[in-house]
Formats: sequence, C-alpha cells, structure tokens
Amino acid sequence: MDSSDAGHKPGFFERLSSLLVREPEDREQLMQLLHSAHQRKLLNADALSITEGALAASEMTVREVMVPRPLMEVVDVGDSLDEIIARVNTTAHSRFPVINGDRDHVVGIMLAKDLLRVRREDGFSLRDWVRPAVFIPEFKRLDVLLREFRVSRNHMAIVIDEYAGIAGLITIEDVLEQIVGEIEDEYDFDEADDNIQLDQNGLYRVKAHTAVEDFNEALGTGFSDDKCNTVGGLILRHLGRVPQFNETVVLDGTSFQVLRADSRRIYTLVVSVSPTAADSE
Repeated sequence: MDSSDAGHKPGFFERLSSLLVREPEDREQLMQLLHSAHQRKLLNADALSITEGALAASEMTVREVMVPRPLMEVVDVGDSLDEIIARVNTTAHSRFPVINGDRDHVVGIMLAKDLLRVRREDGFSLRDWVRPAVFIPEFKRLDVLLREFRVSRNHMAIVIDEYAGIAGLITIEDVLEQIVGEIEDEYDFDEADDNIQLDQNGLYRVKAHTAVEDFNEALGTGFSDDKCNTVGGLILRHLGRVPQFNETVVLDGTSFQVLRADSRRIYTLVVSVSPTAADSE
C-alpha cells in the first residue's frame, strides 16, 4: 500500500459523500443521514448546524427574516449632515435606506463610509451621496437572494409587498445568520452592557439571551427566573415551540415581538411594556 494513501485523512466532503452512497429519497432522509454522521463523529456540531441552516435557507423567504418597515433605521434626504452623523453614531449601522418624506418613498441607499469624504466647506446635500437601491419581492427565497447579493456585491435590499409598497429591508448579514447563526462584530451592541437598547420609537430591542434578572431591572417588570434564565427562555416556555418572525407574545402585559429568529432559536425581540404592567411591579 502506498504510504501516502495510508496517511491520508478524509476531508469533510469525502466523509459526507461516503454517507450518501445510497442516495436519500427526500430531505427528511438526508437530515437523518447528517444526524447519523454527527452521532458517528463524522461531522462536528458546527458543520451539522451550518448544513441544516443552508438547507433551511433554501425553503425560507425574505419575508420571514426581513427587518419590518416600522423598525427600519432610515435617514431622510433632507436631513442635515449633523443629523445623519448622529443617527450613524446612535445605530452603528453601515448602510441606511434614504427616504423622501416617509418610509413609502425610498430613493436610495446611503453608505456611512461615504460621509468620511464629505467636506463641510463645500456644503452638503444627501442627494449627492445616495446610491441606487435594490428592490426585491418579499417572497424571494433566501438562497436565491444570497446568490444575487454575491453577484451584484450589494449588501442591502429593500423589500416590497405584492402592492409595491415598502415591506421592510434585508441585508446579506440577515441571510448569512440563517445559515451560520447570529453574526456579531465590533459594531454590534456589546453583549454585557447593551443587550437591551431603546430605539427612537420608544420600543426596546432585547437580545433573547438577556438574563431575566437584567430584563426586570431595566424595564421594571417582575418575571420569575425560577424556570428560565433568559428572556428567550420565557417565550419558548410559554409557547412550547420556537416562534416565527414577527410573531407577538404578550406576557403579563408586556408585548414581545420576534424581530429575528430561525427554526432553531430566537435572536432578537422588540419589547413594549404597558404603563400598567410596569406600575404593578
């Protein structure tokens, strides 16, 4: 036997193909094979999770993961440079839809990095810095959108409904998070200090892994953490399942709307506390 063959260690795709000698007849059988491979330590947990995410993304639509219209962070074409810089600093986003008067009239996309080239002495008009926006239907599949993002090198698209109205927006990060899980970088709000963030509409954006104790302290609620340690756990325990995007759950007068979730976990919630619920605690 050739010594080079004896020392050869099969790679991920070789190990996966060895499982598929008998081709699965449907997706359920494929998933059974993948889980069997994980149990036999041919696939690690991360590889299994990413494969499951990729398969799920091929069946999901933009509508299921987009940021809905009321929660879009936007700038107006008539905003001053100082107003725009303040919005960039507050949200830490890199791209913003540019509207003309209201959210139904998106005229383009602004890249925060373009502001670095602005010279105040030359005057400023946001219209000079607006880039074309990409508009997509809300029922486009995520795998198709990801391919289009890669080809066009766009990172954001505006989502329209069947009546050509603005339904929301989606970024390439939103799509990738459905495959590999939540992506955090140095511009995401800090896990320890900013799990709870108040937005301009008076609503709270809350990460699902926020401790119930921290949530109670910040919002004046009184949820018990005897059974669940996190806010996401409260929702899962109440429903007995993973909620869908945009689904709303009301617990003790507090409204939890799912801003981001996939088939396996909740990531982010939008929370509204009624005055009576807060006062009763």
